[in-house]
Amino acid sequence: MNLEALHHAVPVPYLIEIVAFLLTVVIIVPLFRRFNLSPILGYLAIGALIGPHALKVVNDVTEVQHFAELGVVFLLFTIGLELSFDRLKAYTRLIFGLGAAQVVVCAAAIAAVAQAWGNDLQASIIIGLGLALSSTAMVMQLLSERQERACDHGRVSFAVLLFQDLAVVPILILVSVFAMDSGQSVWLAIAIAMGKALAAVVLIVIVGRVVFRRLFQVASNTRSIDVFTAMMLLTILVTSIATGVAGLSMALGAFLAGLLLAETEFRHQVESEIEPFKGLLLGLFFMGVGMNLDFALAFERGFWVILSVFGLIALKAVITAAIAKLFKISLADSIRSGILLAEAGEFAFVILGQATLTFDIVSPAVGQFIVVVAGLSMLLTPLLASAGKKVSEWLPDDTETSSLLSDEAESLNDHVVISGFGRVGAAVASILHEQSVPYIGIESNVARVEQLRKEGFDVYVGDARRLEMLKRAGLDAARALLVTMNNPSAAEHTVLAAHKHWPELEIIVRSHDLSHAESLLEAGATQVVPETLEASLLLAREVLLSAGRHQDDVQAVIDMIRRSGYSELRS
Repeated sequence: MNLEALHHAVPVPYLIEIVAFLLTVVIIVPLFRRFNLSPILGYLAIGALIGPHALKVVNDVTEVQHFAELGVVFLLFTIGLELSFDRLKAYTRLIFGLGAAQVVVCAAAIAAVAQAWGNDLQASIIIGLGLALSSTAMVMQLLSERQERACDHGRVSFAVLLFQDLAVVPILILVSVFAMDSGQSVWLAIAIAMGKALAAVVLIVIVGRVVFRRLFQVASNTRSIDVFTAMMLLTILVTSIATGVAGLSMALGAFLAGLLLAETEFRHQVESEIEPFKGLLLGLFFMGVGMNLDFALAFERGFWVILSVFGLIALKAVITAAIAKLFKISLADSIRSGILLAEAGEFAFVILGQATLTFDIVSPAVGQFIVVVAGLSMLLTPLLASAGKKVSEWLPDDTETSSLLSDEAESLNDHVVISGFGRVGAAVASILHEQSVPYIGIESNVARVEQLRKEGFDVYVGDARRLEMLKRAGLDAARALLVTMNNPSAAEHTVLAAHKHWPELEIIVRSHDLSHAESLLEAGATQVVPETLEASLLLAREVLLSAGRHQDDVQAVIDMIRRSGYSELRS
C-alpha cells in the first residue's frame, strides 16, 4: 500500500502525521540526547525526510505549520512566566537599543548584497529585513536545554529576539505598502498599525492585571486539575488571538500573559502544567521547518546555497557581535550572542512568502532560494550554539565590563544585594526568590558565577569591596546588604565601604566567629550572625528539646544568649 492509499484508508484527518510526529518524539529525542545532541536536529531531519520534498508522508505543510506555531506561542508564555514587568525594565535599553540596531544594520548589509546580485531595491529591502531576523524558537529552546537563559549572552539574545518579534509588524506592513500602486505614505500606514497594536497591548495589560488573578483563584478553588489546565490554555490562546487581531504576533500576546501571571501566586503551578504542551508543540514546529527544506534545489544550486548560508551566518555574527560590544557587553558574550543569532528565523518564511506568492515583489525563483537558505541556516543553529561556546572559552575574560548588572539594578527597588555567593549566599537567594523578594548577587569567582547563572540565579562577577561595584548593584535603592564572603578581610572592607557611603543601610553579615563578629560591628555592620556559634545554638536547641524541655523555655534560652552577644558561649 502506498502513502496516498494509506491516507485514504485512515478516516481521521492528520492521523498519519500525528503518528509520525509521536514516533519522532519517542525514538529520535532519546537517541539524540544519548549522544548529547540537541533534539532540534532530530526534529528538523525527520521533518525534511517526511515532508513534501522527500518521502511525502506529509503533503500539506501549511496546515501543519499553522498548528505548530502554537509551540512558539507556548515558549514565549513560559519565558514571560520567568520574568515580570519590573524585571523586564532591565531589558529596555537592550531591546530598543541593541535590538533595533541589530535589525537595521543587518537588514541594510543583507539588502546591499541582494541588490548587488541583481534584485531591485524593494525586493532587496524585503530580503534584507526577512533574513535579518533570527529564530526565536530555535535560540530560546537551545538556551533552555543548556540552562543558559539567565546567562549574559542568553539575556542579550532574548532582548534582541523580542525586538525582532516586535519588528515583524512594520516589516509586513512595508511589504503590503510596496505592493500598492497608491501613493499612501509608508510611515502613515506603519503609525496607524502600531497605534492599534499599542492599544491592544495596553488593553491586555490593564484587563489582565484585574482579571487573571481572580479567574485563576476561581479555577484553583474548584480543586480540579482539568479546570485549572483549561483556564491556563484559555488565557494563553485568548491573549494570543487578541495580539494577532491587532496585527502583532500571537507569541507576543502569550508573552504578555506570562508576564501578568508571573506576578501572581499561581506562577509555579502554571509553569509545571504548561511544560508538556510547550515541548510537544515546539517539536512539531521544528518538524514543520524541516518540511520546508527543498533539498533538490539545494543540490541543484549547491555552491551558491552553501555560499549564501555561510555568508549570511558570518555577516550577521560579525555585525551583531560588534553592536553588542558597543553596548558594553563583554567580548565573550558579544561574540557568543552574535553567533547564536546568526541564522535566519521562522518569520523569514512568512515575510518572503507574502512578498513572493501574495504581492509578487520578489520573484518565485529568488523567493524559493532564500527560503532554502533560511531553512538550512536554521538547521545549523544547534551547531552555532556549540561553536559560540567554544569561541567564548578561548577569549580572555572581561565580564566586569558588562553593563547588564547596571541594567538589572536600575529596574529594582527595595532589593537585597548579596555580596559573596557561596553555599550560604545561594541558599539565602533561593529563599528570597521563593518569597518574591528581589535580589542581586556579587561573586568574584568567574566559574561559579557561570554555573550559578545557568541555574537561574541573578549573580554577577565583581569585587564587592569596590564602591563602583556596589553602586552598579543599586545599593542606593536597596533595602539591605547581605555579606556572606568567606574571606574575613574582604568582608570587613565591604562593610566599611558600604557603611561609609550608605550609613543608614541595613548591613547583615555572616561572621566566622565572635572575634570576627566584633570587628564587623565596629566596621558598621547592623547585624552579625556568627556562623559557628549559630550552629552551636541550633544543635543545643535540638538536644534540649530531645531531653524533654518545653519548646518555649528552650527558645527563651536561645534568645537570651543572642541578646547577650553570645557571651554565654565564650570560651
